[in-house]
Order: sequence, then structure tokens, then C-alpha cells
Amino acid sequence: MISGISVLGVFVGSAALIIILSVFNGLEKLVLSMYNTFTPEIRIEPAKGKTFNANTVYFKSLSSDGRIASYTETLEEKALIRYGSAQFIGMVKGVSGNYMQSRDIDTSMLQGSFTLRQNGQYFASIGSAVQTYLSVNVNDISLLQIYSPRKGGGNAINPADEFIVRTIKPSGVFEVQKQFDEMVLVPIEFSRELLGDEQGVSAIEINVKDQRNADALHDEISEKLGQGYLVKNRRQQDQALYKTLNIEKWAVFLILTFVLIIATFNIIGSLTMLVIDKRKDIAILSSIGADKNLIRNIFFTEGMLIAMIGCVSGMVVGFIFCLLQEKYGFVTMGAASMIADAYPVDIKWRDFVLVFFTVTIISSLASYISSRLSVKHIADLKSQL
Repeated sequence: MISGISVLGVFVGSAALIIILSVFNGLEKLVLSMYNTFTPEIRIEPAKGKTFNANTVYFKSLSSDGRIASYTETLEEKALIRYGSAQFIGMVKGVSGNYMQSRDIDTSMLQGSFTLRQNGQYFASIGSAVQTYLSVNVNDISLLQIYSPRKGGGNAINPADEFIVRTIKPSGVFEVQKQFDEMVLVPIEFSRELLGDEQGVSAIEINVKDQRNADALHDEISEKLGQGYLVKNRRQQDQALYKTLNIEKWAVFLILTFVLIIATFNIIGSLTMLVIDKRKDIAILSSIGADKNLIRNIFFTEGMLIAMIGCVSGMVVGFIFCLLQEKYGFVTMGAASMIADAYPVDIKWRDFVLVFFTVTIISSLASYISSRLSVKHIADLKSQL
């Protein structure tokens, strides 16, 4: 019974670790998929200044590279946005015509549609924060007024002449995360007129056809462009996000590992009780020639069997639970406003390897301590026999 309780403790701890790690993988995948709608796999920025010239031989050859699914030039800057009597300072981002390639932006739309060009007319797609601040109605005929400081200004008698003003019709509202929701997406031609920049681009955003080529292409571009440019992958573009997700996951793993340590050290109690119960058997084994190492290995092996049975069975049950959750989603988040109805699950085999080695190390230590107790008073046991 005591051994069964020890197996149960390891079983519950192992299953909990597999389930929790898989759920965190699912949540991480869900959050990153939201960010990845607007975050390209590779982003090229100038190392100094705000813009650079993309009309070079290398960039033209890069845009036609067969490994690239989408190549987008952007021109962005903060500007004053007005709608009626309300105003807001947000980021105006102009994008070239192939911005929609390899992007599933429609899933992020709250109202309207993601339309930037139609019948020769320019439109703007705004973030939910911009809509909230300005009370924008995409179904209204009212236009957004966008003000940008005129380059080389500062001497005009009329202050209004210091700004370039353009109007544009909002076509839709998207919602992703705060850093994107305070943004207004417009055609790059519109942003060039607004910012008075005919050639410069703020960044080049690249998505690849095969994600397995993303790292190799990133390194290749970075090497060829040199120190004059910053070439960032998704992790480098959102370092704070990736760091937060990793910290949360490993914090939970450490907490559950401490629980597993407590459960695994029940093996010490189980083997100690077994040693007390088998004192005569230990003395008989010693009398017929069994040395201390053999007796110690017997109890060490039993301790490892308890841990491994609990660990393997726990991982199997955790795996089955994750498969069922992934298919049926019976454990829900319990809130209608959540971005997913049920807790997402993403099973990764490295988590199973991690849990197995964690249990093996902890149980080896516990079994070693217990096995030493079995031969501690072997001389007294023989004399009593």
C-alpha cells in the first residue's frame, strides 16, 4: 500500500507536468500566432536614422528571391490623427501592395474589412485603440484627418502651413495587441505624400515560403547587408514577449517540480518501511553470502521501479488527456470574451524527455538515500537472527 501511494504521487506529478507544459505550449502558440499576423519572419531596418533607400541592386534581387513569399516595403511615422472633434497621436504605417500576402489579417478584424486600395482610392485600416480614442464609425462617411510635420518647416507665418494634412476613409478595425492596436495602416503611396518622402522606407518585411529556411535566409541577409542594417527575426522583434512567455513557462515548471520532489521523496518513506518489514530477509541474505552492495542494489532497484512506473504511466495518461483536449476541448476557459473557447494544447516531445529525466534524477537520489538505510544496521540484524 505504501509503495502504491508512492507510485500514485509520482504518477500525479508526472501527468500534471506534461499537461501544464503542453497547455503553456498551446497558449504560447496562440499568442504568437496573434502577433505573427503583423510581425514578419524577417524585418530589415536601418542601423542609424529612420529610413533607407530600398532601390538598390541587392534589395531588388532579394524581392525576387524564390524562397520569399512576401516582400513588403513600409514607411511609418507617428502623426496626429483627427476624427471629428477627437484627436489622437498614433503610428501611421504605409505598406506596399503585397502586404496581404502570407498574412491572415481577416481573423483579426472586428469591423469592416482590411481594404487599403480599391478602384484607385486609398483606405485606412485602424487599430481598436485608435477607434476607441476617436470613436470612429467605419460605416460613416466621415474621413480621418492625419497631420504630419512638414520637413524643413519652422518659418511659416501660419502654423497650419507647418503640417502636411491628408484625409482618408477608414475601411475596417483590427485588434491584436496594444502595440499594433494604436496603429493606422495605409498604402505606402499615401504615407509618402503625408511624410513628404518619395524614396525612403522605414523597413522591409519578409515572410518566407518554408519556415525551415527562415533562419538561413536571416543569416544570409544579415551577412550581406553588414552593420549598416538591423536584420531581425521574430524573436528579436518581440524580445520582451518571448522572454515573458519563457519565464512564465519555466516558473510553473519549477513550482510543479518542487511538488514532484515532495511526491518522489515518499519513496524514502516507502523503502524505509520496507527495510523495517524485511529485516529478517536482509539478515538471511547477508548470512548466505550477499554483500552490502547486492542488498543496497535490491532496494535501489525497487525505488527506481516505483518512480519509473509512476512516471511512465503519468506521462501516458497526460499524453492521452492532451490528445482529448486537443480534439474535443472539454476544458474551457469559461469566458465568452476569450480568444479561444477551450484551453489550447501543443504536445512537444522534448517536454516528455524533460519530465522523464527530471523524475529519474530525483528518484535516483531518493532511492540512493533509502538503499543506504537497508545496510546501516546489518550487523545488528544478523546478531538478532
